[in-house]
Amino acid sequence: MKAGATATGVLFVCTGNICRSPTAEAIFRKRVAEAGLAERIVIDSAGTHGYHVGEAPDPRTQAAAARRGYDLSELRARKFEREDFFRFDLVLAMDEENYAFLAQLCQPSHGHKLKMMMDYAERFPERAVPDPYYGGTRGFERVIDMLEDAAQGLLQELLRIR
Repeated sequence: MKAGATATGVLFVCTGNICRSPTAEAIFRKRVAEAGLAERIVIDSAGTHGYHVGEAPDPRTQAAAARRGYDLSELRARKFEREDFFRFDLVLAMDEENYAFLAQLCQPSHGHKLKMMMDYAERFPERAVPDPYYGGTRGFERVIDMLEDAAQGLLQELLRIR
């Protein structure tokens, strides 16, 4: 999984790794594959908390994603580990709480790796991807809209720096 000189590693992080971050992983994985870069970009997701370790993404998340052509069925939640800062070139938080949690674990030498996912969005001004867990179907759809936008911007950024 470690990204090296020929691969770039991207890790998406939310709270429980069952809604936002696995959706971001699936969306970005599809964009990367469509760009022919699957061999050059390592993609994963994790949660700041271990509430759902080993579980599949939330069924509502999977249903919303499937309606847009994204398959999350094989993904399983895992907890973020401090070593992930060594394994990945970018660690992308979904909201400010996730960012603050990750910043506490991040060594100063890895600070440049930690960013907000929505930093890459072009159409959405929000800094955070809202957690749809306690909301209705519309919240899951909005999260996908936001993540599709940010994933496209992220891919464009990675293409520029390669």
